[in-house]
Amino acid sequence: MEKLLTVKKIVCPSIEAAEVPAILDKAGVAFQPIDCVDWEADYPYAPNVSFRLAHTGSSLLIEYEVEEDSVASVAGHDNGRVWEDSCCEFFSQPVAGGPYYNMECNCTGTLLIGCGPQREGRELAPTSVLESVKRWSSLGHEPFSERIGKTCWRMALIIPAEAFFRNAIIGFDGMRMKGNFYKCGDHLQKPHFLSWNPIHVDRPDFHRPEFFGELVFE
Repeated sequence: MEKLLTVKKIVCPSIEAAEVPAILDKAGVAFQPIDCVDWEADYPYAPNVSFRLAHTGSSLLIEYEVEEDSVASVAGHDNGRVWEDSCCEFFSQPVAGGPYYNMECNCTGTLLIGCGPQREGRELAPTSVLESVKRWSSLGHEPFSERIGKTCWRMALIIPAEAFFRNAIIGFDGMRMKGNFYKCGDHLQKPHFLSWNPIHVDRPDFHRPEFFGELVFE
């Protein structure tokens, strides 16, 4: 069943990523669980993960909240292998039938953005696009190898419309798009693959726009 999320508009001046949690608190934006364990037989571990999403008209505001049994941030540069670390992801398809974006961010804010019609042959965002996304993490921004032990962390992103670099998005007011949110950690001691909207395929694969939910922007 396809989930639907109404994305609240928040009117606010220019802000930094570290301010996003307080702004979303003040606006009463609720967290949504990322709790579909789509491949439970092979990957039963399910950390406690949630996200919340709002927009300013010109930018998306995303906050993730995670509690997991270990954390890692090995990928030391943007467009690296962040999915192998403690990683939260936002996939979206702004136009029905068009290309979709994967915006993947590890627990210290190292970011990967790709675009394309399918998993193979994706175009990675240029440096100027990556640098336009503001990021904050409660774990700081320095890479580190896996730390074993229960850890709670939060991360916030401000994603401008220009980050959707293959679509001419003027703003998000009144927009509808397909999307899904994920949590993974391919190389952690307990690999896991969670989604917001369920994915009905045999093996882990987040590149499945046919299983995206719907995002409706105020």
